[in-house]
Amino acid sequence: MRIGDGAPSPPHKVAHGGRRFDTLKAERVAAFRGETLEQLLDRNLNELLQELRVAFTGVQILFAFLLSLAFTQRFAELDGFDTAVYTVALLSTALATMVLIAPVSIHRLVFRRGQKAALVIAADRLLMLGLALLIPAICSAVLLILDVVLGLWQAILGSALTAAVGLGTWYVLPLVIRRSRPDVAVEPHRQHGPGRTAGDGSAPPVR
Repeated sequence: MRIGDGAPSPPHKVAHGGRRFDTLKAERVAAFRGETLEQLLDRNLNELLQELRVAFTGVQILFAFLLSLAFTQRFAELDGFDTAVYTVALLSTALATMVLIAPVSIHRLVFRRGQKAALVIAADRLLMLGLALLIPAICSAVLLILDVVLGLWQAILGSALTAAVGLGTWYVLPLVIRRSRPDVAVEPHRQHGPGRTAGDGSAPPVR
């Protein structure tokens, strides 16, 4: 059946040959919210940019501290364990910095080439990867500082607590919220069913 005969349009592929940048879910969400696909992508991109600014601010502070630490007098007093911890912290922070800056480079290279959906998907995945790299970076920095100030066991406890809070608030809590029921505010839209699929009583995730 042709597209104009009432059949649902095929999913739009942003990239040739694959499902990596399939915008079918984005199209469903856009229809559910009464937006065009372009409006949804613009909104998602703005949200991602705001989140990247928040994450990158913390990375900048941590990276500057770690770089300056190597030029202090007490740095030469670190033993092999502390040096290894410092290396992990510095590399994790450097990688997080590169990953969080990557969406800016992608945006420049695909600017005005009709690849906004691919940009949004890539930036979303890079932000998640950058946040994942931040956890070992922060925990290693805490372990290093507490080991020098308080001692090894206190440092291990402090670093473990930091990791638990990071994993709990950055991943466990969001996943619990993700598995919960949608907000009540989406119910009126669900009744009219602008974004529902035939034979499917569920609504697409709202973003």
